[in-house]
Amino acid sequence: MRHWELHFPESTKFKNVWTTHSRSPIAYERGRIYFDNYRRCVSSVASEPRKLYEMPKCSKSEKIEDALLWECPVGDILPNSSDYKSSLIALTAHNWLLRVSATTGKILEKIYLAPYCKFRYLSWDTPQEVIAVKSAQNRGSAVARQAGIQHVLLYLAVFRVLPFSLVGILEINKKIFGNVTDATLSHGILIVMYSSGLVRLYSFQTIAEQFMQQKLDLGCACRWGGTTGTVGEAPFGIPCNIKITDMPPLLFEVSSLENAFQIGGHPWHYIITPNKKKQKGVFHICALKNNSLAKNGIQEMDCCSLESDWIYFHPDASGRIIHVGPNQVKVLKLTEIENNSSQHQISEDFVILANRENNKNENVLTVTASGRVVKKSFNLLDDDPEQETFKIVDYEDELDLLSVVAVTQIDAEGKAHLDFHCNEYGTLLKSIPLVESWDVTYSHEVYFDRDLVLHIEQKPNRVFSCYVYQMVCDTGEEEETINRSC
Repeated sequence: MRHWELHFPESTKFKNVWTTHSRSPIAYERGRIYFDNYRRCVSSVASEPRKLYEMPKCSKSEKIEDALLWECPVGDILPNSSDYKSSLIALTAHNWLLRVSATTGKILEKIYLAPYCKFRYLSWDTPQEVIAVKSAQNRGSAVARQAGIQHVLLYLAVFRVLPFSLVGILEINKKIFGNVTDATLSHGILIVMYSSGLVRLYSFQTIAEQFMQQKLDLGCACRWGGTTGTVGEAPFGIPCNIKITDMPPLLFEVSSLENAFQIGGHPWHYIITPNKKKQKGVFHICALKNNSLAKNGIQEMDCCSLESDWIYFHPDASGRIIHVGPNQVKVLKLTEIENNSSQHQISEDFVILANRENNKNENVLTVTASGRVVKKSFNLLDDDPEQETFKIVDYEDELDLLSVVAVTQIDAEGKAHLDFHCNEYGTLLKSIPLVESWDVTYSHEVYFDRDLVLHIEQKPNRVFSCYVYQMVCDTGEEEETINRSC
């Protein structure tokens, strides 16, 4: 018996057990719902909201702007007993990096980053092991920009987690990289982007080894630029200790529309869109080894819609590719060509189709002033709101399921349902109707976590709503939904 058969017995359904609204963003991580910029945490696993903790009120400059959830690795020996429980790694508006207990809200560690820039974004470089803290882009003064002396675009601070240890802070300098528009770090690769659509890849380890000016340790005394202080403590912070003076060795470069570039598959392939506006919606799948286009490697969905389709490597590590359009989800596989192991081909593994009429033509009858009836025919867009349209596709790793949110406009409101499909064959296993109206012009996030479905919606004027569904035994009786304000 498969995991999903145990998880979705016939006698169960998902019921909206509580709803809450907030004037600040709502975030979700592994059974915890965060309100008020992560200051308040509510457990989502009970039949009604249960507050786990509430941190003291703080000023606007001290609020948490971004956060990542760190979960204790199984089998590792850690220095403190508190390290064996999940932590929230949080970045505040005034450049403090915090490690907060995910169960109590207690601050376990704190690091002051730097006084010379504004750090704003957190991301995993290596999931659950290495984090990258990215600064806002340095626009500089108008005078400096006009004189052409504004060279540093942004900074990247890199840390190993638990215990926190500093790898280094890297500056992205236009004197070295040219007219760069953005940069990020992922899986040890520095990705540098240009307005022309060019994307360049460099080894961060090579850069750190070659250009690190001085090894710095958190909590240790340091003399830097005539100033002495403690690394990671205010007001000294962490000096920028990785400054590239020459162009580092280039690993790879490619040109793509809007810098869209992804790597994945077995063996390594990449996906780009040719760097011309008329090519939008056309995806090329190429071998990283020699840049050769895979057989059937040009993927273009046959659809006419206002919103673009999207494509990405499947997160299940199968090497497959997911291509999502308004009325179909294609799961593609990458396989060797028979008798030619050096080249690969793209083929369909399975396709999930929206539930809609095949006939796209609509007939409209109008009556002229003379009383003559005129019949006009026109084609509907593939993402016409009155037809079922796919909006979100995600992967649930524990049950090996694909979750798909489909929306249909009925009269004045949109109705959505969350469908679970077998990840191996695409078979529909269960469908969960969402009771709340779905406005396609709003921002939406949907999460599935064991026996929980959670829908977060952002409405105009910074109004956020959260709808929680839990798996219950289907008794056929209707129960009252709990409404809360947070």
